[in-house]
Amino acid sequence: MAGVRPKKALGQHFLTDMGIAERIASTLDDYRGLPVLEVGPGMGVLTQYLQQKHDAELLTLVEIDKESVEYLEKNLQAPQPRIVSGDFLTMNLGALYEDGKEFCVIGNYPYNISSQIFFRVLDYKEQVRCCSGMLQREVAERLAAPPGTKARGILSVLLQAWYDVSYLFTVSEHVFNPPPKVKSGVVKLVRNGVSDLGVDEALFKMVVKTTFGQRRKTLRNSVRSLLPAGKTLAENDGYGNLRPEQLSVAQFIELTRRVEALRK
Repeated sequence: MAGVRPKKALGQHFLTDMGIAERIASTLDDYRGLPVLEVGPGMGVLTQYLQQKHDAELLTLVEIDKESVEYLEKNLQAPQPRIVSGDFLTMNLGALYEDGKEFCVIGNYPYNISSQIFFRVLDYKEQVRCCSGMLQREVAERLAAPPGTKARGILSVLLQAWYDVSYLFTVSEHVFNPPPKVKSGVVKLVRNGVSDLGVDEALFKMVVKTTFGQRRKTLRNSVRSLLPAGKTLAENDGYGNLRPEQLSVAQFIELTRRVEALRK
C-alpha cells in the first residue's frame, strides 16, 4: 500500500484487487469538477481510476517517496496529473489550492499515520469538501463511531463536528500482496453545514481531548483540570456522571459551553 512515508519505514502491501481500487475512486463521483488530491499514490493503482473520472488539471498526487514519483512520471497515462514530491502531513496545502478553493482528498492511507492524515484534513476543513479512502479497519470504524460505542474517541468527535462520516465497506487482507495482519475499511467524510460551533473551538478541542484522555473517569472528574480551583460541574448537571464516549457532538458543545462559563 502506498503512503506518504518512505517505503522502508512503511513496508509495502500492494492492492491486487482492481475492483476495490475502482470502488474507492468512485467515492468521489459526486464531486467531479472539484480538484482532487490523492495522498500517497505509490505506483498509481488508485490513480488510474481517478484519471478516468477527473480531468487531469484537477488531479494532484502528493507522494513522499522519490522512487514512486519517478515511476509515476514515467508510467502514468497522458494527460498526466500534477505530481508533487512532498509530505502531506507537513506541506502547505493552501499553496496548492489558493484563494480558499475547495478540494477533495482521497487515498489508500498507510496504517501508521492515518489518524495524523485526518487531523491534517481537519486543519483544512474550510477547503476539504469531501475526504475518502482506505485505512486500517479499526481506525476507520473509530472515525464513524456513534455515541455510546467503545470505538468512539477524540477523532470521532472532532471529525463528526464538521463532517458527516460514513463507514462504507470492509476490505479483506487477502486482496493485498503480501497480506497485512489486519483488515481494512473504507470511509467517506462529507463536509456538513456547520460553520461555527457556537463555542470557542480551541476549548472544544481541549474538552474533547481531556475527557477522552481520562475516559475511565466521569466527566465531572475529567474536566476539573480545565477549571479554576474549587469549581466543578454541578451535581445535577446531567453530564457530570457520564463518560466521554456517551456524548454526541451537540452534547460536547454544550459541555464546552458549561466549562467556558465556569472558567470566567
